[in-house]
Amino acid sequence: MSTITEYEEQQIRAANHSGRVPVVFIHGLWLLASSWDRWKDLFEAAGFAPVAPQWPDDPESVAEANAHPEVFAHKTVGQIANHMGEVIEQLSKKPMVIGHSFGGLLTQIMAGRGLSRASVAIDPGPFRGVLPLPFSALKAASPVIANPLNRSRAVPLTLGQFRFAFANVVSESEAKELYESYAVPGSGVPLFQAAFANINPWTEAKVNRRTPDRGPLLIIDGERDNTLPLSMARAAYKLQKKNTGVTEFVTISNRGHSLVIDSGWREVADTALNFVRRFASTS
Repeated sequence: MSTITEYEEQQIRAANHSGRVPVVFIHGLWLLASSWDRWKDLFEAAGFAPVAPQWPDDPESVAEANAHPEVFAHKTVGQIANHMGEVIEQLSKKPMVIGHSFGGLLTQIMAGRGLSRASVAIDPGPFRGVLPLPFSALKAASPVIANPLNRSRAVPLTLGQFRFAFANVVSESEAKELYESYAVPGSGVPLFQAAFANINPWTEAKVNRRTPDRGPLLIIDGERDNTLPLSMARAAYKLQKKNTGVTEFVTISNRGHSLVIDSGWREVADTALNFVRRFASTS
């Protein structure tokens, strides 16, 4: 049974009708697909066909999400990855895939399945084989992983928790604005899956990083990201670099985990856009 929503079908039809190369944007925990709206406009103006799928059962708006947090519970990495794969397979052209946070992990999973023309993983969630676990990452994840019962729950962040995990670099006023505009509850399962990926050989938080069908990959990380610090992103890069395809790494100075939604989003978006443009004409 298809999990594709009418909202996603509309985007797929528009992308296929356009004849342009699609760009699939995958959001991470505590955000919705609408967090990519400015990116979609930018990439459409640059000649691409943007598609921003939801995670399964995602509400349409932040207000609805916060009113019904229970819909986020029980969403696993595998379930979300399969949904993204289903969306991509409906596109008439192989897309670029860009993801942030756990969306960055999902982006690498899609690339490992040979579903992307080129990929950009921004502040990507860790996969099996990524070993560094800095204190700041544990603190950022602690609202969820500190309580084992949260595995089956949807967990919201307080403003203070969001400030540390996402908005540690921006001003207090911008942090509050980002929190009110974008923050929604997140499924506890993916964080537990990532936390135990290196001791669970059957984990869904794994990437086929050696496949020759992976395509070019860029990993972008914010220099001051508390949630997914540079050491984790660099470890992912070192593993991905063993692939025969193009693998690149860029650090965005003085940026935190909110780098795709805060006032400096355009620098990150332009970095991603310049990378995918290089491969837009490839088959």
